[in-house]
Amino acid sequence: MQKSLSCPHCQGIILSYANPVPTTDVIIYEPDRGIVIIRRKSPPAGYALPGGFVDEGESVEQAAVREMREETSLDVELIGLLGVYSRPDRDVRMHTLSVVFVGRAQNPDALCAGDDAAAASFYHLDNLPSPLAFDHAVIVQDFKDYLEGRRFLATVQPVSS
Repeated sequence: MQKSLSCPHCQGIILSYANPVPTTDVIIYEPDRGIVIIRRKSPPAGYALPGGFVDEGESVEQAAVREMREETSLDVELIGLLGVYSRPDRDVRMHTLSVVFVGRAQNPDALCAGDDAAAASFYHLDNLPSPLAFDHAVIVQDFKDYLEGRRFLATVQPVSS
């Protein structure tokens, strides 16, 4: 959305754009262990899928892999795109849109909280902690629908370095 503002110094017109901020999340899934959930270190409090903001010059795939390393210490292979979640109220801090992937940990025993995560653990889908932050309960339900064959994953662009 474009807004016209007046410069406080010269009174000239400044164009401002208020757009959603891109983020990415990954459902790291191991069939015998469940999915990785982190306990958030910063507000909003609660539990969440690991993820974070996309940096300038970075693809969402690169951001997803980077965020997984930073928050969980896991090297993740992205196996599919679950969906894009963009409800304006999904994050109380600002309007974000999240590109959500499903991934597989190449080193699941290395799971360790880092960066914005106070804790990180695998949880079975029938025993998730609560409350899940943001719209992550909806995302997890969509993932369950995928596992039960009611939803499909889209292909993922290769992650370039």
